[in-house]
Amino acid sequence: MAAAFPDAGAWPASGDGGDAIGQVSQIGGGQGEVTLDVGRLDRLRADPDPGLAMAGQVGGQVKVRVGSTWLIATIRSLRLVPGSASSIVAAVDFLGEGEEERLTGRLFGFRRGVTRYPAPGADVFALRAGDVTEIYAASGRAAIEIGHVHPTQDVRAALYVDAMLGKHFALLGSTGTGKSTAAALILHRICALAPQGHIVMIDPHGEYGAAFGEAGALFDVSNLQMPYWLMNFEEHCEVFVTATGASRQVDADILAKCLLAAKAKSRAGQEIAKLTVDAPIPYMLSDLTQLIQLEMGKMDRAGDTAPYLRLKNKIDEVRADPRYGFMFSGMLAGDAMAGFVQRIFRLPGEGKPISIIDVSGVPNEITAVVVAVLSRMVFDFAIWSRGEAQRPILLVCEEAHRYVPADAQARGSVARILGRIAKEGRKYGVALGLVTQRPSDLAEGVLSQCGTIIAMRLNNDRDQAFVRAAMPEGARGFLDALPALRNREAIVCGEGVSIPIRVAFDTLDEGQRPASDDPVFSELWRHGGGEEQMIARTLQRWRAQGR
Repeated sequence: MAAAFPDAGAWPASGDGGDAIGQVSQIGGGQGEVTLDVGRLDRLRADPDPGLAMAGQVGGQVKVRVGSTWLIATIRSLRLVPGSASSIVAAVDFLGEGEEERLTGRLFGFRRGVTRYPAPGADVFALRAGDVTEIYAASGRAAIEIGHVHPTQDVRAALYVDAMLGKHFALLGSTGTGKSTAAALILHRICALAPQGHIVMIDPHGEYGAAFGEAGALFDVSNLQMPYWLMNFEEHCEVFVTATGASRQVDADILAKCLLAAKAKSRAGQEIAKLTVDAPIPYMLSDLTQLIQLEMGKMDRAGDTAPYLRLKNKIDEVRADPRYGFMFSGMLAGDAMAGFVQRIFRLPGEGKPISIIDVSGVPNEITAVVVAVLSRMVFDFAIWSRGEAQRPILLVCEEAHRYVPADAQARGSVARILGRIAKEGRKYGVALGLVTQRPSDLAEGVLSQCGTIIAMRLNNDRDQAFVRAAMPEGARGFLDALPALRNREAIVCGEGVSIPIRVAFDTLDEGQRPASDDPVFSELWRHGGGEEQMIARTLQRWRAQGR
């Protein structure tokens, strides 16, 4: 049966010039139902205040007076009251509360969480633009502005930096939704807020160099110069051990023995009383192959020579391949660890707080190992620098589903270290940012460790279900809008915002955008000429592998 509402002239006033649009009909925990009057909502559609004009829509907010406070709720779903064309039942999630200004009835001092719930029959009011501004105000906390709150054009959307980074964040969205540009926007705003910050971004497609040419330090295979001896034993095995099954353990045991001996021969290794195979100690690859050769030639050796030959041949192959020169060059055998840490972690930052690590030129066979070494060094540095002046580091992983896959069989050392950072990083001052177009392909549990989720349009039903499971209850009302979001729009929820919001991102300047624009076929296919020279230059780079 439809709720009986008073005539328009008898509607109770909210105290700030607005009238009630409905009543609370049911309360249950953090959720409830309110019955809205269709006629009153229709009359508000023409109101110049965008908050009032959007009243009663899915994803919008309403307020209920409880004593001297305003309780704020988000509309999750709407349905028509059976047998009535004048009443709508809205399912709502209660998000937070603020104080009521006595003279004007306006909201101030908004905070997340609910102290007191309303009783059924309490009047429900629409939010004015001033209320919306107060709810999304940064309230003196360190924040970055990333756009405006939908549907307004003047209410700014802000992310609380400390809360977002302290508990990790994820940026999700299908290809072509503006995900890379949104990531660049967020990082640019963080860099502007914290010019002495320390950000490491793994860029698998070489997109972000164009966006951070002025604000960041760019590294690729031409200047990365990452010493091979920074790998731990597990990473050494991923590169050098090619056997499978039972033979893999035999090869790994041989490598462990010879690797420890090679590290012990170095000056740095001799200074350590209890040297381990995982310690980042410089050693010569030639020493490692010589030790393998010596082990193979021992008279008391049991078994055949195949494992030794496999290891030696693989190491020689890697040393001789010019594609691996950025990591396995003989010039990297010296102790350059301090300089590498300073360059990559921006210590000091010199006004360029972000390192863009372009791994697009890294051979596919060792891309995961390179990402694993960089990620582990971020975490290990944070652990071993405890007791020193704290230098928090943000690690951002683009195409995160490649490195932390849902398939347990496909996971390697990089999945383990990123999983550990997701679980333990905040204790040591390591923040993790995951950017992916396929959240359902991420390992289970990693997304749930992200305290802030920024979800752009997701077309795949499986991805939508995955994100729905990871989002808090209060954001569920927005999820139905995920397939309908426009480009450069997102639903943001979690620790980084006061309440879940729909955001239209700001437009970045041309020089700050990543090189990820889609080709314009209709335009590019109208022009020709110069193909022979273009092919010649392309083949030269192709054959030289970019060198």
